[in-house]
Amino acid sequence: MTENQRIHPVVDMEAPRPPPPTRPLVPRGSFKSEKGDPTRLQQPIINQPFRRTAPVMYPRPPTKKRSCCCKCICWTISLIILLIIIIAAIAGILYLVFKPKIPQYSVDNLRISDLRLNFDMSLYARFNVRITAVNPNKKIGIYYQKGSHLTVWYKNTELCKGSIPKFYQGHQNKTVLDVALTGQSQYGNTLMSAIQEATQTGRIPLDLKIEVPVSVKLGKLKLRKVRIMGDCLLIVDSLSANSLVRIKASTCKYGLKL
Repeated sequence: MTENQRIHPVVDMEAPRPPPPTRPLVPRGSFKSEKGDPTRLQQPIINQPFRRTAPVMYPRPPTKKRSCCCKCICWTISLIILLIIIIAAIAGILYLVFKPKIPQYSVDNLRISDLRLNFDMSLYARFNVRITAVNPNKKIGIYYQKGSHLTVWYKNTELCKGSIPKFYQGHQNKTVLDVALTGQSQYGNTLMSAIQEATQTGRIPLDLKIEVPVSVKLGKLKLRKVRIMGDCLLIVDSLSANSLVRIKASTCKYGLKL
């Protein structure tokens, strides 16, 4: 053998291997012994990237002006609600005490004074209507004001119109009114032909519409104006001039308009 040649030890593969090194029972970051030196295991410091944190924005405290406005709004809403409750309570008490009812109307008779064609082919009509108005209320009086309207229609065409006079109707009172209605309609020739055809059947539909402004009197208290709206559908046998028309059927509906 030469001097440069080295001799390596022979490793016995069947020889027992030494046991692996045991791990320390003391966990990382804790002291080795309660009685020994309090040396703490040092942990490696990991370099973390630098992060820039955004500034935290805190809401500004409300000003005194805004708080005053909120208080005023709350007080206003509370007062409005209180007024509504008071008005509703008063209305309920008045309703229970007086028990108001809508006046009732009926058409007693209808007379045709005039129904003819003019030279300009318009239709002239003059009706006399007798209406009975009934106030069924025991503690309520009714003031009939100016501005009332009574109109008679035939198939969406107004034939004539008039008004109810101004008067006062007491408690549980029945008043008979004679109202004169006059009017002039265009296309009288066509309208007259249609009326004559309906006369042959003996059933002519007429629509009497009523609109009356009234004031209600509760004891000594006079309330604001309201409007009584009425619609009476009449079936008559004919529309002959200078004759009393027989009413075969009558249906009336009424309501109030504030």
